[in-house]
Amino acid sequence: MNTDFSISPQPMTLPAPAKLNLFLHINGRREDGYHELQTLFQLLDFGDELTLTARRDGVIRCLPSLPGVADQDNLIVRAARLLREHAGHPALGADLTLVKRLPMGGGVGGGSSDAATVLVGLNHAWNLRLTVDQLAALGLQLGADVPVFVRGRTAWGEGIGETLTPVETPEDWFVVLKPNCAIETAKVFADEGLTRDTPRKTIAPAFEGDAGSWRNDCEHVVRKRYPEVAEALDWLAQFGTARLTGTGACIFGRFPTESQAQEVWIRKPTGINGFVAKGVNVSPLHQKLTEL
Repeated sequence: MNTDFSISPQPMTLPAPAKLNLFLHINGRREDGYHELQTLFQLLDFGDELTLTARRDGVIRCLPSLPGVADQDNLIVRAARLLREHAGHPALGADLTLVKRLPMGGGVGGGSSDAATVLVGLNHAWNLRLTVDQLAALGLQLGADVPVFVRGRTAWGEGIGETLTPVETPEDWFVVLKPNCAIETAKVFADEGLTRDTPRKTIAPAFEGDAGSWRNDCEHVVRKRYPEVAEALDWLAQFGTARLTGTGACIFGRFPTESQAQEVWIRKPTGINGFVAKGVNVSPLHQKLTEL
C-alpha cells in the first residue's frame, strides 16, 4: 500500500459540543418528504470528546467499538470513510476514541457533532486542506445538523437546517434535562397533529423583541406521545420558560448566571439526567483547533 503522503501522527483530542434549538418552526413539507424549517442553533461549551490518531494503513476504527453498532452504522466511522473517499487516498486511516457525555437521541446533536469533529479534525490530521464549505457539504451527506457543527458558529438555520447564517446570542447558561424515554423522530414528523404552517420570519425581528413568539412546533406532539417529557417540561417551567430541543427528548431552561442554573440543577427530579452548560457563539472545537 502506498503511504507516500503527509499526516500528523500525534493524537489530537478535540471537543464535540452540544447544541440546542432555541426555537424550531416548521414552515411546510417538501415534495421529497423533508420539512422546511427555521431554527436557532445555540452551541454549548459541553459535549463529547474525540481523540483522533491518524494512520497510514487504511484502517479506520472506533475505540472502543460501540456495542451492537456495526461500523457501517457508526456515524464517526462513516464520517472518516466519507472524508477519505473524497480525498481519494485509500491508505488514509485513523483510530477514533470517543468519550460519550451527551445523551443519545436527546436532540442535542451528539452524533452529528461527533461526525463534524471527525471531519474537521481529520482534515487537519490528514493535511487535506479542505475548506469549511467543502467539509460542510460532506457533512450534509451524513445529516442535516452536521454542517452547523462543521461551521462552528451559533446560527440561524433554514431549509432543512443546512442553510446557516451566523448570529450572536447572549452567552447565557442552560439547564438541559433528559427524561427517561427515547423519542422516535420519524413518528413525530409523521404525526397528523404536527404544525406545518408556521409563518416564516426574518432574522432581524426575531432578535428585536419577537423572541416571545418562539416555540418548538414539535413540542405538543412530543408532549402527547411521551408523558415523561410533558412532566419534565412542567417541572422546569416553574423556573422560567422551558422548551424542547429538536424533537427531544431533552428539554432546557435558560438562565443569565451559572449560579441560577446550578440552583435549578440541584433540585431536578430523581431519575432525570442532563447537564449544565454555557451558551457560546464560537464552537469549542474551532477554539481548540486555533490553539493547535
